[in-house]
Amino acid sequence: MRRHFILLLVAVLAIGVPAGSFAQDKTVKKIIEIGQTDNRTMEHADFLANVIGGRHVGSAALTEAELWVKEQFESWGLEVMVQEAMEAQVGFNRGPWSGRMLSEDGMPLHFCTPSYTAGTRGKQAGHVMIEPKTRAEFERMKGALKGAWVLLDAESDGMAIDGSARADSLRAEVIARNEEIARQNMEIRAYNNEHRDAPKKPLEMKKTTAPLYREMVEAGVLGFIRSAKVPIKAMSDRANYKSFTMETLPKVCDIMLDEQQFKTIYEKALRKDMFQLEFDIRNHFYRGPVKNHNIIGILRGSKYPKEYVLAGGHLDSYDAGTGAVDDGNGTSVTMEAARLLATAGAKPKRTILFCIWTGEEMGLVGSRYFVEHNTVPLDKISNYINRDGGPLCATSVNVPEAMYDDYVKVCKPLEDMNPDFPFTVNKRQGRPQPRPTRAGGSDHAYFAINGVPTISFRETDPKGYNFQYGEIWHTERDIYNKLIPEYLEHSAIVTAVTLYGLANLDHLLSREGLYREDK
Repeated sequence: MRRHFILLLVAVLAIGVPAGSFAQDKTVKKIIEIGQTDNRTMEHADFLANVIGGRHVGSAALTEAELWVKEQFESWGLEVMVQEAMEAQVGFNRGPWSGRMLSEDGMPLHFCTPSYTAGTRGKQAGHVMIEPKTRAEFERMKGALKGAWVLLDAESDGMAIDGSARADSLRAEVIARNEEIARQNMEIRAYNNEHRDAPKKPLEMKKTTAPLYREMVEAGVLGFIRSAKVPIKAMSDRANYKSFTMETLPKVCDIMLDEQQFKTIYEKALRKDMFQLEFDIRNHFYRGPVKNHNIIGILRGSKYPKEYVLAGGHLDSYDAGTGAVDDGNGTSVTMEAARLLATAGAKPKRTILFCIWTGEEMGLVGSRYFVEHNTVPLDKISNYINRDGGPLCATSVNVPEAMYDDYVKVCKPLEDMNPDFPFTVNKRQGRPQPRPTRAGGSDHAYFAINGVPTISFRETDPKGYNFQYGEIWHTERDIYNKLIPEYLEHSAIVTAVTLYGLANLDHLLSREGLYREDK
C-alpha cells in the first residue's frame, strides 16, 4: 500500500510540474551554493585593480585587461565575441609621479595630472609665477615665464586644459572682450573722478582658464598648476586624445594641486618669496594605433538562441586610482555571474550575454557601438542589467506592473537566500518616465534610447559602511580597499540567478508601461 501511495504521489507531481522545472530549480540551487562557498568576485577585482591597475583608454593596461577577460570567459567554457569599438593614434601609459616645494618650509606636494598630458623630463625644478591676465601683463613678464611653473586662476574640474586650435580661438575672443572691458573701465574711472557722489561700478572681466595659454607655452613655461579639491579628481584630455600624433603631443605639464598647498604657494608667489617647485612626472606616450574592444561572453540559449538577456559593466577607467570601484566592481560582478552560471552547468533557454564594455569614460563608446551596429536585434533583448556605481549590495528591483509577476517568479530564490540582505521585487509607482532621447549616465543609455528594458538592481548599504561615491568618482581614491566584499559577492549571485530566471521564461519581458510614449 505504501509503495502504491509513493508511486501515485510521484505521478501527481510529474503531471503538476512543467518539464524542466526540477532541473531549473536544481541549477539555481547550484548557482547559490557555489556563490556562497566558492565566490571569486574579489579575486577578479583584485586582479583588475592591483595586478593590472588603472585602465585608461589607449593604455597598455586596458589592452592587457581585455585579453585577461577574454581568457577568463574562455576558461569557463563560454563563447567570446570581441568587438573593436574605438582606436587612438597614440597610446598613453601613466608612470609614478612626485613633487616637492624647495624652500626652508619645503614640503612634499600632493597632486595629479590628467591622462594624455605631458610629463617632465626627469626631475624639473623651476620658479613660480602667477599667470598674466592681459597681453600687457604678458609682455611685461614674458621673459621671466621661461622655465617657470605658472599658477592659474582657475579651479580644476579634473579635465585637462584644452590646448586645441578651437580652444585657442575661444580664448582669443575672451581676451579681446576683456581688452574692451579694460578700455571701458578706464573711462569709468575717469568718470568717477569727476562724479564722486554717484560713481559707476566697474565692469567685471570675463573668466576663462589660462586666457594666454598659447603665448605662455611658446614663452617656455614648464607647466601649469591649478587648485584642486581633495580627493583630487584626475580625468584626461578627452577632447583631443584621439587626434594626437607622435608629432603633436602636448608639451607642458598640466598639474592639479591640493587646494591647501596651492593656497600656500600662491601666497608665497604674491610675496615674491624665493622658492622653487620640483616635479617628476612620468607620463609616457607610444605609437599607435591603439585599438580597444568590447569583450562579450556568450552562454548560448537552448530553445530561443536568438533572444537575449544581457548584463554588463565597463572595463576602462581613469588611472589616478586603479579603477577598482568605477567600474572594476561592475566588471567583477558580471564576470562572477558568468562563472557561476557556467560552473553550475546552466543551460538557459535564451542566450545570455556578459558584456564588458570599453570606452564608457570617453562617452559610452563601447555600448553605443554594440547598439548602433545591431550586434543583436534590439527587439529580442528581454532586459539589460547594468552595474556601474558604488560597491553596494543588490537588495531589490523596481519594475513596471507588466513585468511584476515574472520578476516575482524569477527572484523567488533570492528572497531569503541571505538573511542579512533580503531581496524584494517592487512595482514602480507613478507614471512611466518618457523614453530618453539623449545618452548619459552609463552604458544602459543607448539601450534605453532604443526602447530596450534596462531594469537594474537597487543597490544599498544595509550594514552601514558609509560608502560615499563622490569620494572615489574619477579620483585618486578609486582603489581596491574601497570595495565591500560581502556586497559584491552577494550581488554576483543575485545577478546570476536573475539572468538565468529571465532567460528561462517562456516569453520575453513585456515592455508595456516601460516608457511613456508622449506624442
